[in-house]
Amino acid sequence: MIAKNTICLWFDKDAEAAARFYVETFPESAMGAVHQAPADYPSGREGDVLTVTFTVAGIPCIGLNGGPAFRHNEAFSFQIATDDQAETDRLWNAIVGNGGQESACGWCKDRWGISWQITPRVLTDAMAAGGEEAKRAFAAMMTMRKIDVAAIEAARRG
Repeated sequence: MIAKNTICLWFDKDAEAAARFYVETFPESAMGAVHQAPADYPSGREGDVLTVTFTVAGIPCIGLNGGPAFRHNEAFSFQIATDDQAETDRLWNAIVGNGGQESACGWCKDRWGISWQITPRVLTDAMAAGGEEAKRAFAAMMTMRKIDVAAIEAARRG
């Protein structure tokens, strides 16, 4: 059964490869159905993979092989909460190390151009604390690419 609200991600032709990568990388993820096009379409042929259903970190998604007309940008991202540096490193390295690229403040892009925020809970906890603690943690984060949990914890303490 398809969820009432599903994120649809547009790909050129790699929806299935992307879905499989996400399922292998993120906990609480699973592959669903792979559907072939019933006829030729502007960016593909009958029998090509048209859509893929999958869940990534508990979020239901559909990957659509719609062709090269649209590209991903930072206006949409998945934010993944991590519990420690090991989990942060594992996810960051999986994305960046498989053709992705680093950005700032815990953001990175995978090889398909999807943006990810790999965000340790210690950082979101510091922001929620407010006041000087949040300011110190925020200032520390602004200097980082991948979030350094120990540095955020030190900033929280002052």
